[in-house]
Amino acid sequence: MKLWSILGNSQKLDGGAMFGNAPRAVWQKWIAPDADNRIPLACRALLVDDLDGKTVLFETGIGAFFEPRLRERYGVVEERHVLLDSLRAAGFMHEDIDAVVLSHLHFDHVGGLLAPWREGQAPELLFPRAQFIVGEQAWQRALHPHPRDRASYIAELPALLEASGRLERIDADLSTSLGPRVRFHHSNGHTPGLMLAEIRGDAGGVVFCADLIPGRPWVHLPITMGYDRYPELLIDEKRAFLDAMIEHDVQLFFTHDPHCALSRVRRDESGRYVTRDERDELVAQVL
Repeated sequence: MKLWSILGNSQKLDGGAMFGNAPRAVWQKWIAPDADNRIPLACRALLVDDLDGKTVLFETGIGAFFEPRLRERYGVVEERHVLLDSLRAAGFMHEDIDAVVLSHLHFDHVGGLLAPWREGQAPELLFPRAQFIVGEQAWQRALHPHPRDRASYIAELPALLEASGRLERIDADLSTSLGPRVRFHHSNGHTPGLMLAEIRGDAGGVVFCADLIPGRPWVHLPITMGYDRYPELLIDEKRAFLDAMIEHDVQLFFTHDPHCALSRVRRDESGRYVTRDERDELVAQVL
């Protein structure tokens, strides 16, 4: 089993929104903002090849589905579909993917499922062979969003996924499609039904942290996002999650960290969670 970090389209979002109630004087030391107070963010996917014979992509990033006006509003940097280019650079095409695992259905995690925007054209689903795996609770949230996060969803996407005939909605720790090598942890602090996929290999494990821990700064327990539904619940979930990952020596995969794809985590002498053994990229990494 081999792993690649696959970059998708990058974003620039307001630093205050990304760091919740942490003041700029604190967070700007971790990620420097631009003149508009925006910080650079990756939308990084994880590709696992030969996962019990399957090629599996964990998330797809934001993609290039936005029309130009919305691309500017949401800070999407590149016009082209970067994820497809990154897959090709790793030796894969979107047609090669057997399964796509979606932690939740916010557009910056699933927009890469769609073909690039073309004027006058309806949204088109890519990955023609893939099983699409999403949690039941996250699915229901996408169908019936709260006014607070309605803008975070792609209205046309649920119907496209359902019409594919390849949608697996799960409400458990395992997926029928993927089997026992992928175990799901569940979280509700960011959004209802967030799924964090832990992939187990012969020599250890890697977990896709999604928006529970978007990158290294958010490993620090009190740091949350302004987008989080229940920050205090998220902190409690994050503590239990990190303790479990330390106990079992599972590495953390970050989707939004602009410079780090993978790290381990430990507690320092003060008890604070910190990262170690950081990797900026994975290229055919054996798990």
